[in-house]
Amino acid sequence: MTYDQALIMMIIAAAIGMFLWGRWRHDMVAVGALVLCVLSGLVEPQAAFTGFGHPAVVTVACVLVLSRGLQASGAVDVLTRTVLPSNAGPTLSIAALTALGAVLSGFMNNVGALALLMPVAIQVAGRLDLPPGKVLMPLAFGSILGGTTTLIGTPPNLIIAGFRADRPDMSAFKMFDFSMVGLPLTVAGVVFIALIGWRLVPARRQAGASGFETSAYITEVRVPEGSAIEGKRFQEIRTVLQELDVQMLDLVRNDLHVRSPRPGKIVRAGDVLILEADVGALSEVLSRLDLKLEEDKQQESGGQEDAEAGDEELFDDLEMMSPDESEAPPIETGGESEDLAELAKTEAEPEEPGREEASLMEMAVLPESRIVGSSASDLALRTRYGINLLAVARQGECTMARLRSLLIKPGDVLLMQGRLDSLNGFAGNSGCVPLAQRDLRIPDKRKALMATGIMIISVGLAAFGLLPAEVSFAAGVLASMALRTLPMRSVYEAVDWPVVVLLGGLLPVAGAMRNTGAADLIARLLLENVAQGNPFVALAVVMLTTMILTDLMNNAATAAVMAPIGLGAAIQLGVNPDTFLMAVAIGASCAFLTPIGHQNNTLILGPGGFRFGDYWRMGLPMDVVVIALGLPLLVWFWPL
Repeated sequence: MTYDQALIMMIIAAAIGMFLWGRWRHDMVAVGALVLCVLSGLVEPQAAFTGFGHPAVVTVACVLVLSRGLQASGAVDVLTRTVLPSNAGPTLSIAALTALGAVLSGFMNNVGALALLMPVAIQVAGRLDLPPGKVLMPLAFGSILGGTTTLIGTPPNLIIAGFRADRPDMSAFKMFDFSMVGLPLTVAGVVFIALIGWRLVPARRQAGASGFETSAYITEVRVPEGSAIEGKRFQEIRTVLQELDVQMLDLVRNDLHVRSPRPGKIVRAGDVLILEADVGALSEVLSRLDLKLEEDKQQESGGQEDAEAGDEELFDDLEMMSPDESEAPPIETGGESEDLAELAKTEAEPEEPGREEASLMEMAVLPESRIVGSSASDLALRTRYGINLLAVARQGECTMARLRSLLIKPGDVLLMQGRLDSLNGFAGNSGCVPLAQRDLRIPDKRKALMATGIMIISVGLAAFGLLPAEVSFAAGVLASMALRTLPMRSVYEAVDWPVVVLLGGLLPVAGAMRNTGAADLIARLLLENVAQGNPFVALAVVMLTTMILTDLMNNAATAAVMAPIGLGAAIQLGVNPDTFLMAVAIGASCAFLTPIGHQNNTLILGPGGFRFGDYWRMGLPMDVVVIALGLPLLVWFWPL
């Protein structure tokens, strides 16, 4: 063993120890290992940050952005409603949900796929009268398996493809090279989960929900021209609303309230429905019934709607005036008079709330707030502040007033839409407390179609070899930005920067393992002492070692550490290196035993009410299925 080999092995061992300890973030450990390699001369200073320009890193970042576009546009919501059965039993429901998670994970970030389907999983669990964890864990495991099916499904696949491309005599794996082994494994895993696996999940109570909980919101939605429910009877609409646990309080037609419309009454375009729903059900209502939030409708039409009466006329007048021209009457709060015109002067020039940068935020109204006793019409929120009032949550009281004429009371929780700086400015000056930003996906068919088309074209260009994967997906991101399928601010927010830094930092370190011969040395020790020269046993050892490591540390880090070892083992034995690289890719993705092995496992820890030791009950049989089926598949499709 040379000095350089001993040094790089010490650095790698220290990094693995830090990963397992968990005291420091993974990206910090990766950069620390890189710095040590540079200081010790194992990596040239000019090559220290070449990993950040590696095709695998670029592809990971671009796929994350395109995935967010599918999420934000509501494209996945449409797919969910189309695919999932509404009245099936536990086996079929869990099978369909898990399979959908696996399919989505093959073409988008698997953490994003899980996050999209978690609310659906909790709804399914409620319908089936099951603990949430019995649906959440199958969904998490299915989305992990789905990542093994394509090049872009999970970072380990991209890392493995990058290692293969770095060899002068080899090129990168193509888009669907991973499918030959990953697809049968995923199908077998989904079948096992649906028939047996979910029954092994411990029944735990759901942990306390994080974040601020409010009562149901009162909001207004409009039936647009060409809506799917136009011409339907109200009885049909109520049936769907009941499924979503949403109540219709009132109907407004031609500015007239229709109390409790008859079941046989026909829905018309332009009708406004006043609904009571929690924030999690709002996006489902909008998407499933093809409706628009009333404030969004007003914004699209320039706010030029017929006024109802009195202060509504004032509201419409203010809408057509510039911020400098609009004046609001003083508002009495606790005997003191506050001139909102003066308050508005402290605000920056308002942005149009319909722009892509709009965010959603909940605000609680304090007793001493300046806006108590005022309505949205009085405040001229859109004209003065560039924000919309989308819904109001009021504990213990139901009101039939129109949202824009509803008088705000202390303790109300307002769901506001606008730019973050405008929202924060309004909260600070009006005496409201920002509670939380909300992720409410307002469906947009045009953007959903464009986001889906961009993803399909990007995948197609990479799959057929017309463009390298990193170039194809970078072009997709550029198209998404140009067509505004994703808020411009969200382009950079969509990237999981700790993962990018982790990959960029570890790739040169892993290269040092290969260049110093340390990877070959470790591979030789494994082959001589464990496998004893048997290629199939060596393949099993590499795959099992990778699976053990990935349960204890980040899967991308595991792939970066084990890829040169697997490659070295294949070279030592004189067999097909692709077989061993694929074994590392599969092993690095299959983290089923602990909540820390994969972000998906961590994500369901709280909502499922799980403990650290709960994962192995379904995870261990899953590992057995992967090894028992994966090894023969590897040898069959990638002969030794």
